[in-house]
Amino acid sequence: MPPRPAPTHFLCIPLVTSQSRQQLVSALASFGSDVTSPQSFGLPGEAIRPVGTLHLTLGVMSFPKNEGLDKATELLKTLAPRQVLGSIVKAQEAQAQETESKDMDKDKNTDPHQPLQQPPPLSVTLKGLHSMQPTLSKAAVLYSPPVDPDEILHKFCERIKQTFQQAGIMAEEDRPLLLHATIVNTIYVKGEKKGAGGGGGRHGKRQERVTFDARDILDRYDDFVWMKDVPVEKIAICRMGTKKQDDGDEAYEVEAEIDMDHGQ
Repeated sequence: MPPRPAPTHFLCIPLVTSQSRQQLVSALASFGSDVTSPQSFGLPGEAIRPVGTLHLTLGVMSFPKNEGLDKATELLKTLAPRQVLGSIVKAQEAQAQETESKDMDKDKNTDPHQPLQQPPPLSVTLKGLHSMQPTLSKAAVLYSPPVDPDEILHKFCERIKQTFQQAGIMAEEDRPLLLHATIVNTIYVKGEKKGAGGGGGRHGKRQERVTFDARDILDRYDDFVWMKDVPVEKIAICRMGTKKQDDGDEAYEVEAEIDMDHGQ
């Protein structure tokens, strides 16, 4: 089987909005000041991700020389996010009503045929910190997951992702969707170069990934809130690789995006 082409773009929910920016700026500044201090954990500053890069990835895509990007953009513009969200919420409400109707004494005023209400806005709260690596003493990536007790956000993202997979634009994956906002990633930290396989030739050197002991960091930031109750505003297709912004921040280039109210 030929190797899967390298991803060039990704489908995501951007987390930086007019409402969330100040929350994220404040949270990351506080976190960065703490964990990069030599008196604290001494993490390299380059490992802390810039505010403008924060997003929830729904899936990755490969468009060599932009071939296929137009098709992905067209598909994105056919989506009606509010309708997708509404169908998910209605399905959950109908299931809850069916469960309650089996015990009418529980609430005699319950009407299983009562019209379902419009779904509330889809919002994101980021809380806590986890390691992407199972060995916490050798961590390289730390992330914050969205608080999603009813799994409405997860089901919404899965539904959008499946639309792109069914269209053949996004490859199927053999792992479940893990919604997360990357807070720390040492891939951006320059480490020592070592010979690959002892070759030592011109192409025989590789960058050794910087790792660190994350156990105390995770304990300290277990209940830390990065952003709270921020409505999802857009779904976007972005290009891999960040670009410096005029204000010194970094962000991914947006190839196409739609608002949550698109298609209504």
